[in-house]
Amino acid sequence: MPDSKKTAVLRKLIRSKDFLLMPGCFNALSARLVEQAGFPAAYITGAGVASNFLGYPDMGLTSMAEVLENARNIVQVTNIPVVCDCDTGFGNAVNVIRTVRDFESAGIAGIQLEDQVMPKKCGHTEGKLLVSKEEMVQKIKAAVDTRKDKDFLFVIRTDAIAVNGLEDALDRAKAYEEAGADVIFVEAPQNVDQMKRITGAFKVPLLANMVEGGGKTPILPTAELKALGYKMAIYPTALWMASIKAMQEVLQVLKKDGTSLPYAEHMVSFQEMFEIVGRSGYAALEKKYAAKC
Repeated sequence: MPDSKKTAVLRKLIRSKDFLLMPGCFNALSARLVEQAGFPAAYITGAGVASNFLGYPDMGLTSMAEVLENARNIVQVTNIPVVCDCDTGFGNAVNVIRTVRDFESAGIAGIQLEDQVMPKKCGHTEGKLLVSKEEMVQKIKAAVDTRKDKDFLFVIRTDAIAVNGLEDALDRAKAYEEAGADVIFVEAPQNVDQMKRITGAFKVPLLANMVEGGGKTPILPTAELKALGYKMAIYPTALWMASIKAMQEVLQVLKKDGTSLPYAEHMVSFQEMFEIVGRSGYAALEKKYAAKC
């Protein structure tokens, strides 16, 4: 699918009556799995990229070039629209301009920007700091003025609940909506009452972040999120956390038994491992273009 159509598809998904559920991917393989599972869109998790691409925690240690390289790889092997977590935009308003240009050119359908200072921290951890509301508004305006495709999506996140409380988060998010945010993402509400306050305050679509195993926000089924007023939800860490657990388990079996055979029933087959990434298609191309002797 051409990249321009992916942005239009994402807009259509957000405008439809259906709730948009986007699993988090962290590399090209996990993105392929999201598409193969039948999800209409995917979300590139910043924390997952830091961990899997670099082996670092989500503390602002990834550069724009590293996130962009990973995003390009994902776009190349998928046909669904992809939204990429771009942290703070990797700097000030001028940095945001470059970020929008490069990620739009790479074929990403939309990016997420947040109002933390750089270097930033994971949205469900402590010790976050914020730029001023005024600075973030200018960064959003720079992003909106820079995009070439009107359907290129801006998900704008505020981390203000953890720093200054819900009222400041709502005030900031309203200013971000007025500055041109396409989707508002108020990070880490701590209960359903806070979630209700958030969803009742905006005209643009609202995004919920579902983080398993210790996240600050209640994990609610899609139907309940929709009833509260959310339009979309991301599960940024589900695939990443599940894959870590599986790798730990097989390593323990291999260490204990000297073979991975006891764990084999939990693995895909050798053939499926290759087919997930399209081996038969490449084999057909290899045969088609083989030199005729």
